[in-house]
Amino acid sequence: MLQTLYDYFWWERLWLPVNLTWADLEDRDGRVYAKASDLYITLPLALLFLIVRYYFELYVATPLAAFLNVKEKTRLRAPANPTLEHFYLTSGKQPKQAEVELLSRQSGLSGRQVERWFRRRRNQDRPSLLKKFREASWRFTFYLVAFIAGMAVIVDKPWFYDMKKVWEGYPIQSTIPSQYWYYMIELSFYWSLLFSIASDVKRKDFKEQIIHHVATIILISFSWFANYIRAGTLIMALHDSSDYLLESAKMFNYAGWKNTCNNIFIVFAIVFIITRLVILPF
Repeated sequence: MLQTLYDYFWWERLWLPVNLTWADLEDRDGRVYAKASDLYITLPLALLFLIVRYYFELYVATPLAAFLNVKEKTRLRAPANPTLEHFYLTSGKQPKQAEVELLSRQSGLSGRQVERWFRRRRNQDRPSLLKKFREASWRFTFYLVAFIAGMAVIVDKPWFYDMKKVWEGYPIQSTIPSQYWYYMIELSFYWSLLFSIASDVKRKDFKEQIIHHVATIILISFSWFANYIRAGTLIMALHDSSDYLLESAKMFNYAGWKNTCNNIFIVFAIVFIITRLVILPF
């Protein structure tokens, strides 16, 4: 059964044009082609990214936050109360009115005191501005470096200036080391985001973030399997061109630099629209 599914998944008619087989994409005469096994390295690289991120946030992002005067609001801690704490952890963070009345009787507090306790307890669990800043600065750094590296990879290629050359000779298009590493690093980064999402700041779009990371991993992997390397490098560079602007806007927002944040966000919106709605479709 598994062998049948495996054979069907790699059926040449699903991946390659008519009259071509996987044998045509075997390395020969110094020409190297994309292979599924190339992607195995992305998992250990993702773990390496997590290690690098830890030290980056500790020794780069944290001092940068202090330099930009990222200030944390004072949060009053909820006093110890086993009854309310048990309800908070097991039943919910926002008790209904009937539950507030029940907890009031059980804890010996007034209804207002119970509501105040839950409000303070929720505030304790909210991520700090420093944590948000460090995460944004890590993503900003990666996207900026990835964009610069991506442009270096594709700027001297003829298909960067003439989109028709993206498909010239497809799929018999060999890869070069710069394309290989650009793909591996991008894919490894998104694996690392998926691995760390449970410990990162949990946002309202948590589920959408998971879907986004999984979809990105699938699309990058698929484009490598199908040898869409030329198109893939162009698309990744276009995406990175606006992502670092968004993350930098977040950083300045956390630092309280509202005008700078707003100005960068305007630039981000312009770049996003041009790359996604003008350049990318054509």
